Amino acid sequence: MRIDIISIFPQFFDCLDVSLMGKARDSGILQTHIWDLRDQSEDVHRTVDRAPAGGGAGMVMKPDIWGKAIDQVIDESGANKTVLAIPTPSGIPLAQARVRELAENTDHLVIACGRYEGIDQRVSQYYQQLPGVEVLPFSLGDYVLNGGEVAAVALVEATCRLLEGFVGNPQSLLEESYELSGLLEYPAYTKPQSWRGLEIPPVLLSGNHEKIKAWRREQSLILTATRRPDLIEKINPDVLNKTDREILAAHGFLPAPFKRKVRFRLARVGEEATCSALASRLFPQACPPYLPPDAIERFIAENLSEQVFKNYLKDPGIQIILAEVDADDTAETQNELPLWKPVGYTLIEAGSPGYLPPEENLVKAAGENCAYLSKCYIEPQWYGSGLAGAMLEVSHFVLQNRYPHIVKIGLGTNLGNRRARKFYRRHGYRKCGQRIFMVGDIKNQDLVAVRDFTTFQIPSWAKNVAQWARLPK
Repeated sequence: MRIDIISIFPQFFDCLDVSLMGKARDSGILQTHIWDLRDQSEDVHRTVDRAPAGGGAGMVMKPDIWGKAIDQVIDESGANKTVLAIPTPSGIPLAQARVRELAENTDHLVIACGRYEGIDQRVSQYYQQLPGVEVLPFSLGDYVLNGGEVAAVALVEATCRLLEGFVGNPQSLLEESYELSGLLEYPAYTKPQSWRGLEIPPVLLSGNHEKIKAWRREQSLILTATRRPDLIEKINPDVLNKTDREILAAHGFLPAPFKRKVRFRLARVGEEATCSALASRLFPQACPPYLPPDAIERFIAENLSEQVFKNYLKDPGIQIILAEVDADDTAETQNELPLWKPVGYTLIEAGSPGYLPPEENLVKAAGENCAYLSKCYIEPQWYGSGLAGAMLEVSHFVLQNRYPHIVKIGLGTNLGNRRARKFYRRHGYRKCGQRIFMVGDIKNQDLVAVRDFTTFQIPSWAKNVAQWARLPK
């Protein structure tokens, strides 16, 4: 690749002679030529700028000077196609995908480094209409620099490091931020193992490559969600597995095809109407097809009424976690708070040390200090979004924070509900027996399962402490 840089400060680019860039030049992978724009000026002061047409502050760089400089560079290169890159605050944000395209498809790159109020707009207009020339106005970010030199160096380095033969191990480029996954790169560590009281994460020293890979993936997802949430919308949904989606949901995002924000919170005293309406809406959707409507209605009236939830919310041994999605995705653009709609919930019974769950088979299997996952439901339209798994694990985390003595949790689910059984098994619940669950006058055969937190720990991505710090215990 040939790169020509035009500037009034050619000495700025001495940095291109060092490190890998200099080696690439020596090996012939890269040709760089630096041009002094003032060489095209014909007056004694080497003038390259004039006052702006229409008045105003600052100076504008002259089109005739720039035209002669660019023409000379293009003619000398003999290239069939040239990309003319112009750093400007009003340019297109420079992204990794665009840089990779330049590296793969460009033989000749010209960078015009403007100063002052910029280059006369006609320069860009003129070269846009020429065959064999592509004009690329680009920006490094939402800020203004004194000139285009810093941006030029950034473009050269970002592009050239992707050229074949530039780096020793091309595989290292694939795991970087913005590359194949579209995520930010995971954090890096090296020896010493302990430094100023801070340790290398133990998983990186375990030698278990599958766990290391999973940890790095988790960290990439979390970093992207917390530092660059705008990238979440651009992720190819095909590269996300179930765990990926649960991690993103725990951090507030449901990627495509759902494209919604989500939050989890503790239900508060006084929200019995919200909880009852949600529970009454979701329970029928989870019922087996053989249950008659009158039996379902009777169960709802007896177990999911506002009064029942009012009692739940006053009980210190019960926690209800609500899952809410933003119902108005235009709110943020209007500087308004988003509207949140409840779409799922969990209800867990715990209690003080020595607590026994209200299920005989759970008591037999797990003994005391075993919480009871009484309810866990979401609307079917959010199946596959990661919301249910995130809601469950976040509920586990809140449970352990509120009731540190709890070491196990159990549940019952209909034997015929294969989807639910598979879901709970993936989240560490293991079969320990069966029970009869009454809906109206109808007996239902349920599977009873228990999760042991000492052997199947809550994943680190669910421990979103900041999210819960603002909520009352």
